[in-house]
Amino acid sequence: MADEIYAGLDIGSNAVRVAVGKPVPAQGGKDQMHIIGAVEVPSSGISKGTVTNLEEAVSSVSRALEQAERVTGVPLSGAWVGISGSHIIPQESRGVIGVARGDGEIKDEDVERAIEAARTVATPTNYEIIHVIPKSFIVDGQRGIKDPVGMNGIRLEVDALIIEGLTSQIRTLTKCVYRTGLDIEDLVFSILATAEAAVTDRQRELGVCVINIGASTTSLALFEEGDVRHTAVLPVGGDHVTSDIAIGLRTSIEVAEQVKLRYGTCVSDHVNKKEEIDLSDLGAPEAEIVSRRFVAEIAEARVQELYEMVDRELSKADRSGMLPSGVVLTGGACKLPGMLEMAKAGLRLPASIGTPIGVSSVIDRTGDPAFTTAIGLVLWGHNVRGTDAGGGFGNIFKKMKGVDKLGSVFKKMFGSLKP
Repeated sequence: MADEIYAGLDIGSNAVRVAVGKPVPAQGGKDQMHIIGAVEVPSSGISKGTVTNLEEAVSSVSRALEQAERVTGVPLSGAWVGISGSHIIPQESRGVIGVARGDGEIKDEDVERAIEAARTVATPTNYEIIHVIPKSFIVDGQRGIKDPVGMNGIRLEVDALIIEGLTSQIRTLTKCVYRTGLDIEDLVFSILATAEAAVTDRQRELGVCVINIGASTTSLALFEEGDVRHTAVLPVGGDHVTSDIAIGLRTSIEVAEQVKLRYGTCVSDHVNKKEEIDLSDLGAPEAEIVSRRFVAEIAEARVQELYEMVDRELSKADRSGMLPSGVVLTGGACKLPGMLEMAKAGLRLPASIGTPIGVSSVIDRTGDPAFTTAIGLVLWGHNVRGTDAGGGFGNIFKKMKGVDKLGSVFKKMFGSLKP
């Protein structure tokens, strides 16, 4: 039974989330992921997606894992762990190999060799490769091939997207997880796992951007023709809205957070100018009346800035205002009223809230956009480890199996840290 359990660990700046899933038979003979547990605990020692206090971070992750084991009744030995932060950068690469066989037929091992060749790209100092994601193949000059296995040729090339992260941050996060006694199946760039749960194959094919708005960072991944075209991590999130409200109202962060949660919206036109908020009802030491319209204007300015930054990233990929499937918003901060409207106006694209799709559960929390990444990590794990590598990235998972083994590397490096 333990072999059938998949756990996803999403370590965020605001909360640590754990999702636990188990494949169950579904219609058509395929397995469907059934989420048997989803827990969330406040995080500390994490800022902007990176570990800033190891002891506090270990404590937060331990609490989340204990709760997950209590809820599911299943001991967790390993998990697929999300990694994010502004230190993560994408890089394009191409791998070229010769097909040595006399008949020129391309086999799985040739594809693996081509992907390994793409991996030899020059990485910046102190950076390590997290993923090598094949996008498309070229056989003897013929471009746009998705899966070359079984074809004939003498020269095989692959265009790949290399996802790299700062070595120190990768090792600190890995050490944090191993200190809890949990094995890391692999590290996964969080936004790719989010996309695995939030968008369909059809959306990926047409062109879609997944935007995960977290507490202190916003990650995005752009897909087209089924491939990852562009990724980015922006240093703005929901906590920045809270900070702006605290500064604008000259109040504490705690009161500002309550104002945002209870009365916040980022479309000021929807708020009556006469509406008022008494801060003493929200924890302020003294009675203080503020305009709700003013609060909305503060949030609106910050969210507008966020979408301008997203649009600049889309412009880098020449897709500003040009994605047929639009944008899919996930993450806890996307629940702020008005986020969808602002996205449609600011990005000039269709927009929707992304919740996990293709999973079953009796737990209400699995429909929460904040849990999309944790559940996406469960699906990623199933697609890589499972024999049926369907999923959003299709056969890519099969190709990545042999060359994308960060987790096993760190098991050797940090095995001694486990209690």
